[in-house]
Amino acid sequence: MVVVNTTDQGEPHTRLLDALAATDSSTRLRAALSAGTLCDPDLAQALLARCAVEPDFFVRDMLTWALCRLPSEITVPRLLEELSSATAQARSQALHTLSKIGDRTAWPAVSALLHDMHDEVALSAWRAAVVLVPSGAEGELAADLVKALGRGDHDMQLSASRALAALGSDAAPVLHAAGASRDPRVRAHAAATERLVNDPESSFTLSIEVAKRVAATGT
Repeated sequence: MVVVNTTDQGEPHTRLLDALAATDSSTRLRAALSAGTLCDPDLAQALLARCAVEPDFFVRDMLTWALCRLPSEITVPRLLEELSSATAQARSQALHTLSKIGDRTAWPAVSALLHDMHDEVALSAWRAAVVLVPSGAEGELAADLVKALGRGDHDMQLSASRALAALGSDAAPVLHAAGASRDPRVRAHAAATERLVNDPESSFTLSIEVAKRVAATGT
């Protein structure tokens, strides 16, 4: 077992920073854990930089945890800067971390990415938006989210439906309107979402398969 030594700070946390970029994912995971345990604001930029390139889901999740342990006045401005990154993963991870921190000052920047061209970024924006939406703006968010109906694969469509379902009654009018869309895929997705709202245990997979068949026939 490799132990990350963080006691020698001739150059701040040099060994920890090296471990964050190690080939072995277990080493990177332990390094992210150590960073979160230290709660040193000087590590914020290194953690953000690693989020943008880290391939392992569990390590990314630990990096988010480590960032959430730091003061929000340090992390939130940096995370907002990441939302304009040219790297899709940087934007997606920043959105995910902002949703975990829960600072609603991030709302304008988060809502601007609801229709990002990269599916993972848009999906992260939907999840963050339902957490950070200001009180009274739920209906506006629902009207924006409903524009995503029919986008992407099964998992993405389910995520869109869950985001709309989380808005409860505020989503009802826009889902009803989407049910009359000229696009058969949008109509079917709206119907699937309404079923999910009314019965969270309903089979969303079946609904999406119906949507595909409807789109294929054009009726």
